Order: sequence, then C-alpha cells, then structure tokens
Amino acid sequence: MATGRVDLDGNPIKPITICMIGAGGFIGSHLCEKLMTETPHKVLAVDVYSDKIKHLLEHSGSGSPPWADRIQFHRLNIKNDPRLEGLIKMADLTINLAAICTPADYNTRPLDTIYSNFIDALPVVKYCSENSKRLIHFSTCEVYGKTIGCFLPKASPLRQDPDYFVLKEDASPCIFGPIEKQRWSYACAKQLIERLIYAEGAENGLEFTIVRPFNWIGPRMDFIPGIDGPSEGVPRVLACFSNNLLRREPLKLVDGGQSQRTFVYIKDAIQAVLLMIENPDRANGHIFNVGNPNNEVTVRQLAEMMTQVYSKVSTEPPLDTPTIDVSSKEFYGEGYDDSDKRIPDMTIINRQLGWNPKTSLWDLLESTLTYQHRTYAEAIKKAISKPVAS
Repeated sequence: MATGRVDLDGNPIKPITICMIGAGGFIGSHLCEKLMTETPHKVLAVDVYSDKIKHLLEHSGSGSPPWADRIQFHRLNIKNDPRLEGLIKMADLTINLAAICTPADYNTRPLDTIYSNFIDALPVVKYCSENSKRLIHFSTCEVYGKTIGCFLPKASPLRQDPDYFVLKEDASPCIFGPIEKQRWSYACAKQLIERLIYAEGAENGLEFTIVRPFNWIGPRMDFIPGIDGPSEGVPRVLACFSNNLLRREPLKLVDGGQSQRTFVYIKDAIQAVLLMIENPDRANGHIFNVGNPNNEVTVRQLAEMMTQVYSKVSTEPPLDTPTIDVSSKEFYGEGYDDSDKRIPDMTIINRQLGWNPKTSLWDLLESTLTYQHRTYAEAIKKAISKPVAS
C-alpha cells in the first residue's frame, strides 16, 4: 500500500471509513480489492452474499493480510434493516451499489426492479442526508434511454452527427419508451432516485456524486446460469455470450445484434471511482459518465470478437455457425424495448478528475474470457455430462 498519497490538488489523503452497500457484487468486489491493496481506507462491506470478496475476508494459517483490520463484512439486506443507519453513521462516506440490474428482469420482475432501484435506495439517501454523510450513488447509463437520433429517418445524415447520439450528463434528455414497455422500469426508477439525490443536495446540502456506468466488464461479472446462478437466469450480454461459448452453443443475437454499445474494463473504471472517493471537492455535486467511447461496437461485432478471443483462450475451434438471430420477444418476452446507441461523452470526468480509460476491447475481453474459462469450463463440462433423469 502506498504511503504519503496526495489528491489531485496536492493535498494529503486522510484515511476514511466507507460504508459500501453491495460490496459483495461484481463492482463492489473490485472496489474492495482496490481499497485494501492501494489505500489506507476502512470498508464496512454490506451485502447478503460475500462469495466474491471471501479472498479479502478469509485469513490463512500463514498470517493475516495487511488489510485484515480494515474490512468488516456485515451480512444484511438493506430492506427495513435497522442496522443500516448505524453503519452509515459510523462511516465518512457511503457508496450504494445495490440494485437489480439485469435486463431480463426488467420485463419479468418490474415491481422488484422498481422497488430495488428506487424504494430500497430511499433510506440510504435519507440517512446520508440526515446525518451529513457523503454519498456516492451508482446509477446507470440507461437513464438516458433512447437517443434523439433514433427518432430520425434512417436515411438522415444527422444520425451520424454526435450531437444526436453522444450522451452528455448535463445536456442529454432522458427519453424512455411507452409505459407498456416495462423494460424501462429500471431506467425510470434509476432516474427518479437521481432526481431525489439531486434535490437533497439542492435543498438539504447532501454531498453527493452520481456514477453512470457504461457496461463495465471484467472477471467476476454477473453469473453463469446453472453454475453459480439460476439455470433459468439470463445475465447481461457479455455473461450470456460467455455462457454460450463455454457450452459450445451459438451466441444468440437479439433482433440481429444491431444495437451499439461501448465497454470499459473494470480496473479502469474502479480507478475512476477511487478518484471520486479521494477528491470530494472535485466530485461532489457531479454526475459522471464512466465508460470508454473508443470501445464502441454493435452487439453482433461483440459476438464475433468474443468468438475469436475465446477460441484463442480455450484453444478450441469456433463453431461452424457461431451466432443465431432471435427476436427480443422470444428472448426477453413481451414489453421489451431498447436503445439504439449508448456512447458516453467524457468531458466532465476528464475535466474534474483527469480520468481516461486505457484498456482496449480486445484486451478486456481476453482478460475476462481467460477468467471465465479458468473458472467455469470444467464445471460446465461436468454439468453437461451428467445424465438427465427420465
């Protein structure tokens, strides 16, 4: 761990205590690692599960790691748990990562999605505001909804004009589909909690930062159905494709895979979060896009690239038919809708924190798929080889 660390303005960084809600998830596990190995900060890790951070919590017989006294795990569900306010009071900063954030759930579990992302987040905001505690809240790039460009005629040259599709925190409108398209339940709940946090800042002086992640990718993301998640579960696109590759199945392209997305490596993104944590004067009151506009591809192109990378990682030849097209209705059910592009503008985070992502799409896919193959390949082979009861 580095000593004598200073912030972006040259001021010494003082150790703080962080209450991290959702610490046991994908982002939380990487942030905990960063905080334990590179900073003096203390973490009160709050979650229902701890599998992804057990390597930070377990102490081997050869002695305790240097961070043993700086991370405490508190197993609790933030829904109506009276211990939550006490933990927030003990901390200098609260980071809220808790959410239902899997697109397949937005249609099939819209009520759970709205409650998880809005109702369950209300006490966190309330406790931070009432106790004068700083809050870093994780939102989503989905709050932008559809781009202005998608409403233009397909032949319009303005569709190629960045003013019509690049998403800016302080300028882009949030455009959702009709109410019957329940896919927008997630984005709408996330936008409303953003507005509440912003209002708490304006009226009650809450110190806040809002993070809008654009497809953070890396080891430990999501789950593999039937291995460390429900067999009927549908994780996000990269984990879905990973599952197909591991099982040597064609990758399913929803509506032809024409949607455009950007992807950023988790370790790059976590560096951005650390800058927010340690530079409150530069981060408070801001909403930050955190993504990599240089890693822009269609979902079809992503599938093709993942097929190539996995073949290299696994030394297995790709399938003769590596992808198949499916409709969104078939894959997600009724009520699904989508945005055409999600390309972040990076002006604000670059100006305030000097952050830029570094990792190419190929490199982040190679890192992620190497982890997926090493972690899951044997387990999936065993699962596939088990006889099915008649």
